[in-house]
Amino acid sequence: MRSQTSRARLAPLAVAAALWAAPAFAQVPATPSVRQLSVDEAVRLALEQNLGIQIERVNPRIQDMAVAQARSSWAPMVSSSLTGNSTNSPSTSALSGGRDRITDSHVATGFALTQRLPTGASYSAAWNSSRATSTNIFNNFEPLLRSTITFNATQPLVRNFKIDGVRQQLETSRKDREASDLQLQSTIVLTTRNVRNAYWDLVYQIANLNAQRQSLGLARRLLGDNEKRVQIGTMAPIDIVEAQAEVARNDESVIVAEAAIRRAEDDLRALIFDPAAPDFWNIVIEPTDTAPFLGQALDVGGAVRHALEHRLDVHLAKNGLARTDIDIQYYRNQTLPEVNAEAAYSTAAVGGQELAGLTSIPLGPVERSLAARHGFGSVLGDLLTSTFPAWTVGVTISYPIGRSAAEASLARSRLQYSQGQAQLRRLELQIATQVRDLARQVQTNQKRIESARAARELAERRLDAEERKFTAGIQTSFFVFQAQRDLAQARTTEVRAVSDYSKSLVDFEAVQQTALR
Repeated sequence: MRSQTSRARLAPLAVAAALWAAPAFAQVPATPSVRQLSVDEAVRLALEQNLGIQIERVNPRIQDMAVAQARSSWAPMVSSSLTGNSTNSPSTSALSGGRDRITDSHVATGFALTQRLPTGASYSAAWNSSRATSTNIFNNFEPLLRSTITFNATQPLVRNFKIDGVRQQLETSRKDREASDLQLQSTIVLTTRNVRNAYWDLVYQIANLNAQRQSLGLARRLLGDNEKRVQIGTMAPIDIVEAQAEVARNDESVIVAEAAIRRAEDDLRALIFDPAAPDFWNIVIEPTDTAPFLGQALDVGGAVRHALEHRLDVHLAKNGLARTDIDIQYYRNQTLPEVNAEAAYSTAAVGGQELAGLTSIPLGPVERSLAARHGFGSVLGDLLTSTFPAWTVGVTISYPIGRSAAEASLARSRLQYSQGQAQLRRLELQIATQVRDLARQVQTNQKRIESARAARELAERRLDAEERKFTAGIQTSFFVFQAQRDLAQARTTEVRAVSDYSKSLVDFEAVQQTALR
């Protein structure tokens, strides 16, 4: 009893604590905002905010970097160096140049430039300078200044002359760049098609809801009339059950139609709005356009020709053939013998403090007099005037014996090219079939609208007739309910036929630009 009493006392406190803590965790639903949209406005929003398009727009920029990376192989490379070293060597004979040890010190600087050219040629140029000191008595300069300039160039004459690995990679990267543009255009076309179809789906679901509500209104009106008949005694109470069941059935159809609107709204929302927006899930889309029905004659032959000329997947297939053709050109070139013209040129100059020459081999310390002084400016003068030039010109030839890897790669590329041509012909056949099939769908849906409209008008007349018979007492309510159901189905069928016609027109236009998937 005591425990029950304590629980009873604590219960109000627990309820109060729960009420106090609830606002901290409860989420207040956001107020939905209504956004009226035409189909063209929906397409414009998708082109700006659709995630698929945003992702695809990055690919051309990625391929631009691939093109730049291929071109970077032709960029000149500059290098420089600064080194210093000192060496102490023991003296082992009177001709070693020193009594106890020989100390050599050396400081060198270097500057070099190398580059590959778009013609397949390559060159290198270098300028090196050094300053050396030594305790060796046999040296004629102390210190010794030295400077050299060298230049080497190689130009392919056969293999790698018209195309080489760098140019193959560059052309391939350019084709990949074109392909990425085509893929972006294809994504835009497909997204536009999906947005328009999603828009017409939403329009259909809203029209279907209106049709279901009309049927529910008819069922409720008949239920109200029957209830009045029961009250005045002209109808038995048991006969009202059927009317109540019909109202419940139509009420369920309205609930299902409302859920279908939310689903179609989410499909369209995901295509046109930015998911990062704070009110992304709270925007209520209200279409302002209705599904149009304008019967039109289709030029199927012209549409097929237009598709074969402008379909993006056809351009992609041709782009792939061009890419394979680049490989064929490269591997064909690689099967040729390698013939390179080579040229080399160098010039050198020395200077420093020139010492007087020795007349005999000294046996002790030596003091040598200064004979002449050649500064670094004098060294550069000799270098620039090419006082001591040296050059080499030649041609080198090399070729493989037996079947080379390039020949195997060439054969494979040729097979791939033939395969690509067959695939292109198959694609063209598929395109013609798809265009003709969608043209038939447009024509079929156009006829469906005409027959569905006639069926709906007849269902309305039949319902009016059954209601008149029921009011006159010569017909039961069952036939009225059956006529109501037929009218609801006829209205839904007509709305669906108009929606399918609009979507088939969208698909017919899109299939002439890209493959539908």
